Amino acid sequence: MRKFRLPFLLIAFLFILNACQKENTPIVEEQDSATAEKVQEPELEITDAVVQTLKSNFYNTSDIKVVNFMLPDGTFEARYQVEDDITFSVESLEALPEVKKGSDAERNYHTNNLVSSRTLTIIGFTGGNNALTSKEQTALQYAVNNYNRLNLSIRFSLTFGTNYQNKDMVVYYNPNESGSGGSAGFPSNGNPNKFVQIYGLDNSSVDVIEHVITHEIGHSVGFRHTDWFSRQSCGQNVNEGAGGIGANPIPGTPSGYDPTSIMLACFSSNEDGEFNNNDIIALNYLY
Repeated sequence: MRKFRLPFLLIAFLFILNACQKENTPIVEEQDSATAEKVQEPELEITDAVVQTLKSNFYNTSDIKVVNFMLPDGTFEARYQVEDDITFSVESLEALPEVKKGSDAERNYHTNNLVSSRTLTIIGFTGGNNALTSKEQTALQYAVNNYNRLNLSIRFSLTFGTNYQNKDMVVYYNPNESGSGGSAGFPSNGNPNKFVQIYGLDNSSVDVIEHVITHEIGHSVGFRHTDWFSRQSCGQNVNEGAGGIGANPIPGTPSGYDPTSIMLACFSSNEDGEFNNNDIIALNYLY
């Protein structure tokens, strides 16, 4: 998911374990997951082992945070956050593999963990303060359609309601976040990231909300930001990290900046919510 960036520079994926997008004007960047409302302080510690695990899996460790991550029922869970919109629970962090130099994982813009081929159940949450609006529900349907029309080895079965516990993924609104965007996580043990948040999109078009949700689902099934090496879409020049030895694109996709990818770290206020051709190539390569 993500927040819109400020008026100075432009656009936003990566992914690897938990992710998000933000907004600037006119472009949007992945989320900054600091809770506005004061809740119990998280108890996780950023140890050398935590840093090394994230670094070896090609995450940018320059700005690791411990955040209170809101769940659909309004409770909070302490998580690690990196790269603005990627979060890890203790369990998902422990599930990350040790990556050795020269491994295949260093050569694609995707995480080491992918999703086992099957139909995935996804629910749009409709309860209480974390309910999706009618417009957001429409955008979620469009996002699911983006994936299903490609006839991949993974497929989404979408419902709406509050019984999310037995679903593979749940998309919901977080009222405590500032800015505009979303956040998610990466797959583990063959399963997608379960929790996808969006926030601050009330004044955005259905297409922009569709873009944010499609992006965050992308993280949830294993995609990194396509501009991980520069975050150029956010008007930055910051490398999110690739184990210190570089990371190459998925075969058939550009090695440089791809200005229309749905997986850019930041997004603009005029997104159409659709994959570009390179996004489709990447999805077909993995699934």
